Amino acid sequence: MAQGRDVTRLLRAWGDGEEAAEAPLYEAVYDELRRLARIYLHRERSAQSMPATALVHEAYIKLVDQRRVRWQNRAHFFAIASHVMRRLMVDHARARGATKRGAALTVALDGDELAGAAQPDLVDLDRALDKLARIDPRQARLVELRFFGGLTVEEAAAALDVAAITVKRDWVLARTWLYRELGGSS
Repeated sequence: MAQGRDVTRLLRAWGDGEEAAEAPLYEAVYDELRRLARIYLHRERSAQSMPATALVHEAYIKLVDQRRVRWQNRAHFFAIASHVMRRLMVDHARARGATKRGAALTVALDGDELAGAAQPDLVDLDRALDKLARIDPRQARLVELRFFGGLTVEEAAAALDVAAITVKRDWVLARTWLYRELGGSS
């Protein structure tokens, strides 16, 4: 918990224009961003062409350039980081032509495979999340937070400003919807 408060303090200092906060902020979030990047890239079978370090550095550069963001806390930072990493991974997948079925992404949401569903690639998952966002924006954001951001139920609840029980319910509904959308049977 102390680390979360330290990250929050550093984020706010950075947001207030304190240049001296950048180096300690980087140290405070780097390991977690790298861990998340390794998880995401491990899920994507064809991700060997993008090292975790490159994803972390690209994401971090985009995050620290967001001076207009009023960072609320650690969960808020990692919520935005999850969105940035998602966009970077999808852009990378599109650039290397991952729309072919040979470049699949094993969609494991919270350790549960979407059993029976075709193995969607990252671009398919991105499209499905965009479609879900038109139906239920909070559920789509939740998938982004949990799947791409690695947030816990409690962290996602804080980032979405809802109760943990709501996150749990939405998580089940979103996973079910994605299962069907990505080729599973009903």
